Amino acid sequence: MHTKEEKLEAIGRLLDIMVELRAKCPWNKAQTVSSLRPMTLEEVYELSDAVLRGDDAELKKELGDLLLHIVFYSRIAEEKGLYDIADVADRVSEKMVYRHPHVFSTTEVADADEVSRNWEMLKTKERDGNKRILSGVPTSMPSVLKAFFMQDKARGVGFDWEEKGQVWDKVKEELAEYEKELKAMDAEDGFVEPSQFAPSPESSEGFRKAYDRAEDELGDFLFAVINAARLYGLNPDTALNRSCEKFRRRFTYLEEKTIRQGRNLTDMTLAQMDEIWDEAKAKGL
Repeated sequence: MHTKEEKLEAIGRLLDIMVELRAKCPWNKAQTVSSLRPMTLEEVYELSDAVLRGDDAELKKELGDLLLHIVFYSRIAEEKGLYDIADVADRVSEKMVYRHPHVFSTTEVADADEVSRNWEMLKTKERDGNKRILSGVPTSMPSVLKAFFMQDKARGVGFDWEEKGQVWDKVKEELAEYEKELKAMDAEDGFVEPSQFAPSPESSEGFRKAYDRAEDELGDFLFAVINAARLYGLNPDTALNRSCEKFRRRFTYLEEKTIRQGRNLTDMTLAQMDEIWDEAKAKGL
């Protein structure tokens, strides 16, 4: 591993490279914080993929790409006289010291849960921090993660089930309400194509209202399931990603085998497709 001096030298080199790029490269010079945003999101998801795969070599690469973006944003701000990378580093350092009084001061804590509770309370007291417990959860965050982090932040101030097993009554309640609204929607004169995700313009008012109620109850049910996952120490985003990748592997196997056999999926029965799907499962895909 590198010494502290070598680490600082490497960061300094990256800062110098960014100065050169902004001065001499037309593409880099043309970028703004707004144009960088979608690329930054892409890098974050690529980093997430590397974490999920447990690929350390790829993780090192993606961390570098994300670090470049942090330096990029900071350089753009410096050119405008707003702040620079030192301000960014100082700000997060000050925050870490302030939010860890059990490390940098005399506060004593019993366990990690107490650290989390103190963290959330200290955030609300910061001069330019989040004034409400949930205000730190980004609106644009993917819904599964948004629900998970909202629930976790509420837990940090004691708003949670006394016993984790109590959540199952809520899950069952929400599932029953969701099922009830689905049946009510079926009873109305209307239909939504699986790929449509909305009533058609010709749908009746009754169907539209039933559809909205069913969608609300679906959200409540998913929120309750995510809450149950959190209480049992499971990350619902990681779990759903695993299921998605499992589906991708098995469906790709199904698709590729039918191609080798000279068949088309659209010409096959569900039973025929299920047979190949079960093959994929048996192979551990």
